[in-house]
Amino acid sequence: MRLLSPHQIDQFRNDGFLVVENLLDFETVEILRQRFEHLFRGEFETGISPDEVNWQVGESDPSLTRQICNGWKADFMIARTVFRTDLGRAIARLGNWPGTRLFQDNLLWKPPGARPIGLHQDNAYVGWLTPQEIVSCWMALDDTQAQGGTLELVRGSHRWAHSQPDSTFHGPQRYREAMEQAATIEGIAPDIVSIEIPCGSASFHHGWVWHGSGNNCTT
Repeated sequence: MRLLSPHQIDQFRNDGFLVVENLLDFETVEILRQRFEHLFRGEFETGISPDEVNWQVGESDPSLTRQICNGWKADFMIARTVFRTDLGRAIARLGNWPGTRLFQDNLLWKPPGARPIGLHQDNAYVGWLTPQEIVSCWMALDDTQAQGGTLELVRGSHRWAHSQPDSTFHGPQRYREAMEQAATIEGIAPDIVSIEIPCGSASFHHGWVWHGSGNNCTT
């Protein structure tokens, strides 16, 4: 990816997120899609299991968004993607850090009919880090749309009060509830942005920005 411009960095710091198009080429996207199929069937190329496998074919609730954490340990292509040097440099610039380390990759697959992921703040879940800060890069392997339950980000919410960890964000009925309560405390009408981007594009978001996703209402 190209070096981020000062304008892009300012946009990230003002909004709490930044969209970058064409981060992955089409060939890479196609390969990653195939690797997802294998991983969620429990087929691990390296012989090492990911740290968390929260969904597998034939065993898990089909209405939940499928999730694997640290798939890089199980698959070489996932590893090559998440350990890209240019990603590390971009995230270091966005975080205003001298360098970066990978905290976790998170493979998410939301088929038609899958339920929401509750809005939350990532930094709330990394209280053992000093400083308690991460920046996430969300990469789309399909064209995304609001109706499909794409990522939702709340503009400027990284400047709100910090929340506590909440373990109920897998498939909640009111997936925006925690964020709406936080917005009420702030006295702010939340500006919710649905990230609608072509496959291969990405969104970087601040660790304190509220985000999550709704139902996939497509068929």
